[in-house]
Amino acid sequence: MDARLLSFRSEAAVAVRSAAVSAEHLQLSLKAHLSQEERTLTLSANKSPADRNEDLKEMLESNKESQKLEAMKRVVGLIAKGKNASELFPAVVKNVASKNIELKKLVYVYLVRYAEEQQDLALLSISTFQRALKDPNQLIRASALRVLSSIRVSIIVPIVMLAIKEAAADLSPYVRKTSAHAIQKLYSLDPEQKEHLIQVIEKLLKDKSTLVAGSVVMAFEEVCPDRIDLIHKNYRKLCNLLVDVEEWGQVVIISMLTRYARTQFASPWREGAVFVENDDKTFYDSEPEGKKEEAEAKAYAMDPDHRLLLRNTKPLLQSRNTAVVMAVAQLYWHLAPKQEVSVVTKSLVRLLRSHREVQYVVLQNIATMSIQRKGMFEPFMKSFYVRSTDNTHIKTLKLEILTNLANEANISTILREFQTYVKSQDKAFAAATIQAIGRCATNISEVTDTCLNGLVLLLSNRDEGVVAESVVVIRKLLLTQPAQHGDIIKHMAKLFDKITVPMARASILWLMGEYCERVPKIAPDVLRKIAKSFTAEEDIVKLQAVNLAAKLYLTNSKQTKLLTQYILNLGKYDQNYDIRDRTRFIRQLIVPGDKSGALNKYARRILLAPKPAPVLQSAFKGTRRRRICAKSANCNNLRRLADRDRFQLGTLSHSLNSKAAGYQELSDWPAVAPDQSVRNVEVLEPVNEWAPPVGKAKPPKSDDKFYSDEDEQDEASESSSDDSGSSGSSGSSEASESASDKEDESSDESDKSSADSGKSSGESEKSSDGSERRKKSAAKKKTGKAQVEKCHAADSDSEQSGEQTSGSSTRSSSSESGSDSDELSAAKQQMNEVESKAKVQKTAEKEVSLLDLHDFFPAPANTSESSGLSSNLLADLEGLSLSAVSSSSTTTPVTSRSFVPVQSYDLLHHMSGKGLSAKYHFPRRPCLYGSGTVAVQVTLSNCCERPLEEIHVGERGPAGLQIHSFNTIERLDPEASVTVSMGIDFNDSTQAANFQLCTKEERFAVFIQPAVGELLTPCGLSETDFCKEQSQLRGMNETSATVAVATNDMSGQGVARRVLSVANVGAVASSESHLHRFAARTVSSGVLVLVLLDLKEEPGGGAKLTVNTEKSVMASMLLRDLKRALSQA
Repeated sequence: MDARLLSFRSEAAVAVRSAAVSAEHLQLSLKAHLSQEERTLTLSANKSPADRNEDLKEMLESNKESQKLEAMKRVVGLIAKGKNASELFPAVVKNVASKNIELKKLVYVYLVRYAEEQQDLALLSISTFQRALKDPNQLIRASALRVLSSIRVSIIVPIVMLAIKEAAADLSPYVRKTSAHAIQKLYSLDPEQKEHLIQVIEKLLKDKSTLVAGSVVMAFEEVCPDRIDLIHKNYRKLCNLLVDVEEWGQVVIISMLTRYARTQFASPWREGAVFVENDDKTFYDSEPEGKKEEAEAKAYAMDPDHRLLLRNTKPLLQSRNTAVVMAVAQLYWHLAPKQEVSVVTKSLVRLLRSHREVQYVVLQNIATMSIQRKGMFEPFMKSFYVRSTDNTHIKTLKLEILTNLANEANISTILREFQTYVKSQDKAFAAATIQAIGRCATNISEVTDTCLNGLVLLLSNRDEGVVAESVVVIRKLLLTQPAQHGDIIKHMAKLFDKITVPMARASILWLMGEYCERVPKIAPDVLRKIAKSFTAEEDIVKLQAVNLAAKLYLTNSKQTKLLTQYILNLGKYDQNYDIRDRTRFIRQLIVPGDKSGALNKYARRILLAPKPAPVLQSAFKGTRRRRICAKSANCNNLRRLADRDRFQLGTLSHSLNSKAAGYQELSDWPAVAPDQSVRNVEVLEPVNEWAPPVGKAKPPKSDDKFYSDEDEQDEASESSSDDSGSSGSSGSSEASESASDKEDESSDESDKSSADSGKSSGESEKSSDGSERRKKSAAKKKTGKAQVEKCHAADSDSEQSGEQTSGSSTRSSSSESGSDSDELSAAKQQMNEVESKAKVQKTAEKEVSLLDLHDFFPAPANTSESSGLSSNLLADLEGLSLSAVSSSSTTTPVTSRSFVPVQSYDLLHHMSGKGLSAKYHFPRRPCLYGSGTVAVQVTLSNCCERPLEEIHVGERGPAGLQIHSFNTIERLDPEASVTVSMGIDFNDSTQAANFQLCTKEERFAVFIQPAVGELLTPCGLSETDFCKEQSQLRGMNETSATVAVATNDMSGQGVARRVLSVANVGAVASSESHLHRFAARTVSSGVLVLVLLDLKEEPGGGAKLTVNTEKSVMASMLLRDLKRALSQA
């Protein structure tokens, strides 16, 4: 028994020992594995971008499809993060002919991004793109066309034109949509192709697919927006398809139809017009003969097509897309009768719950609408109350709308709100509130006194800005009834000493002068106070002081004669020429003399003439201006237009209150509407292309309306059951239309459904391409069994790619999907029967090689890297194509500079340049015009009140200097500035570059003279290389001096900052703290320049500064500048 226990113990001990050994081995292996993983992650994290690109290149050139696919995913991820992946273009383009669909799609995504930058390499793959245009997969065909149209080289324009024409006739609506997008790219590349592109647009406008409609209308707007005749036949179809088009397509179509309707329909806004489309008068009612004729003259019957547009766009007010709602709102504003515009009010108010950017645009449009039609938004006044979380620009717009909505009924509520807003900490908003109170007081006479008393109370406010704004508004209000408010004028005179805001002080002086006869004792005292501080006042205050002195001289010359002469003498020698001119004019006008002439006796009538009360208008109403109505043939009169009323609502021009590029003005309503028969489409009976269907016959289609009231609930239930995640704005299911190629094979049935939908809206629109369908039918009959097999292949491909494109493509309406599904099921059943009888096996097609040798040439290796640039500069200039540095350069990367001075120099003063001002500075960056030129940035400013045109560089000199000028600036508006770049090769000398700065009328001789430090570019050297190069530049190549360095900042950064302030050099790392080394090369010739500063005190005191270079003149000039910079505190 004991022996057995001992054996068990020994066996257990052996098992425990073996388990411990196994655990140790497992632990060691796990540690080794983990350390290997950590090492791999550390190495990948520490790799430079160049090393990562090498890894991606190796993966892209491997023989495994999985590695290529993984590499492309990483590359596309880099692009999505904004990284530059253009170096991988040669490696990526090799995979353009890959058989892997996923890999090919990623390659096309990359090529679309970089095809324009790498045009030469992209051109080598054009044959591959052309082959891809015939690919059975619709996504590949569309991607190939997208890449081909992105290569902006004029030599391939015929190829792209042919590809667009073929894609416009493609069976897939997704490819046809891509062809519409390519039209715009080709037109921007070669506008001479306009006529050919218009033919393609005309063909695509007839397309029945909702996926194509928005894109082709966008192409129409870009290429030929004036060709309204192309829209006539497609107008009703676009109106009917509008609700099913994608959201951004809806915006484009609505904008185009708005312009179309303004040229084709009569105005519903005629004064006294009577609508007769809902005339419910009984049969036996009678009217007097005169009234009957008058009613007929004023009768207005809306065009059915006009009503069709309004009816089909109204449901889009429920869209979730803000742009769609805004587009419909502007359409109703510009096209609908005035009594129907209010339907957009609730939708616009609903948009105020969106982000603040959306709120800003919507509030701008509401502010414009509320000026003309207050009743639209009065029920929703509380929606425009200001919230504490609103930004200043949102608060100001809401304040504007509340002021526009103010009337006798709600003014008390609005004024209570304004009392709270005045106490806001936002000074700009508080000032705007005071202006709004003044507007309410002007517009509503019942509350003028109340508002004026409230503003007077604000004069005791602690906030100086509130007091100043109150003074300005009170001045305007007092003009309405000055006789009743003498006490207010006296109270404001007492505040003159306390108020410092120039506008408020000028307003008080104006009031004193205007009503000097009402306050004869106070006005001279105010003039005495302003005379003391005249020289220290702002210009606007000085001008009003001169006016006050002149008026008091005319009304109370005994007390104010000497003060007036004193102020006129001060103004005569003022620095501002406006004040000098005003002073001389006033002196000749009021002071009698031999040279005063006949005006002296009219001085009182000129200066003391009664002035009309100002009208405080909305900022959105703007300054009213007159312009000639030249567009309408019957309008020879002048009409007054407010500023923002010139622009269409919802446009960028309306938001900026300035005409933006590409803006198209809305035309006036025609006096007589054009013939509406141009929109009628004659219908040919469709030809049956398919054989009699196998199986159950389809039920006949009803003649109900396309969007009839009875079928709306059924349509909604079908769409919700088919796709629960469909968009609420369009309410349609269009996946089958975007992903399937089978739709156009049964085009006769879809044509029938479209024709029926045209009948439903009261139109006669039908298909007009019967001959083309007959040709297709004949071709299909000839192809036989091979055609059936191809259809089946296309069907499988379309099902496979439909899931990928369902998110980006729109869906067809439920009424179309029902009919298409029946037709396709019959077609599939027929094809299955043919396939079961044939049982023919396909032979494997010959695989296409990756790329033929003549299709691709490897990119030459870039052996000369631009190592002379700092890491910061490389980051700034990423993506730019700079000229290569010579291969003989042996420098190393420069350390990053912590300080770059920006010192501007006057090139042309605005007085000498007749309003044109120019300044220049050296940005210390590589010049785009060549490696031997110095970059110069010139800032041009227009300081005059008129625009300057055709600003350019004229004659240049001297002959030894090469000057690269900037492109001509066509127009520079008043108070505007623009910065342009120039490149100058100074040949390593400080000789000035002379040239002429020209405008359309004038020429000004200017020059740019560089400091010697701006002729250098940083060069990085190690400490060993620096000492080696310095030892070779001794003797006459060495210039040194003792400099007294300012001791306020002796750190390394402080010394480097002073050196860099005068010279564009790079710091060299030093092992000794008292030695500071800098290296650079001359920009033009590349001569090495070395600077050494030894802070170890010399026997005579000070530090030693040494410059080593072959250019001794440059060394002495640089040494002088460095001594001055180092000695300054």
